[in-house]
Amino acid sequence: MPDRKPRFDGVWAGPAFIHVVGPNDTDTPRVTSFDRSKMAPYLPGAEAKFFRKPTGDLRNDDPTALCLPDGDPREALAPYSQQIVQTPDMVVILYEFMHFFRVIPIGKPHPADVELTFMGDAVANWDGDTLVIDTIGLREWTLSASNLWHSDALHTIERLKHIDPTTVSYEITIDDPKIFTRPWSQTFQMKLHPTWSLLE
Repeated sequence: MPDRKPRFDGVWAGPAFIHVVGPNDTDTPRVTSFDRSKMAPYLPGAEAKFFRKPTGDLRNDDPTALCLPDGDPREALAPYSQQIVQTPDMVVILYEFMHFFRVIPIGKPHPADVELTFMGDAVANWDGDTLVIDTIGLREWTLSASNLWHSDALHTIERLKHIDPTTVSYEITIDDPKIFTRPWSQTFQMKLHPTWSLLE
């Protein structure tokens, strides 16, 4: 029986919605993918711990300045291309930035014991025509490029749905019970570029 699920194969412009932060007296210029006006409130004391005051030195403020991984979900929201390869049993996402990849099985549960990593453990399922990617097991790391970190309790849900043949709605839900009072979501768009390929 043929797989009649929507196809997401191809090279896509990343879903990042860029906000420029700085420069000012206490911060260097950088970008962040999240619109903070749409984020959930912090738990008491969480902002002081997980929104780290900029030092003006990216070596301290952003581990990627030292070529350390940016991790998920920041990698997924980077303003670079990403290629999706889809089979009936899995989705593979190849990221141009830092050349990371995710191999995401479809229809399988998370393992009982998940080791904390930069990219976490991701599994996918179908909700009608929407591809839903559920990720846990993310080590405490940067959530965005503007000094916002997440905890090791972060759980993300990504929902990909075609708007038209070359446009995908990409919704990500951030659920971090050590930081935020509730889960919160933001929606972006990804554009298909049939003539593009990932750059070295």
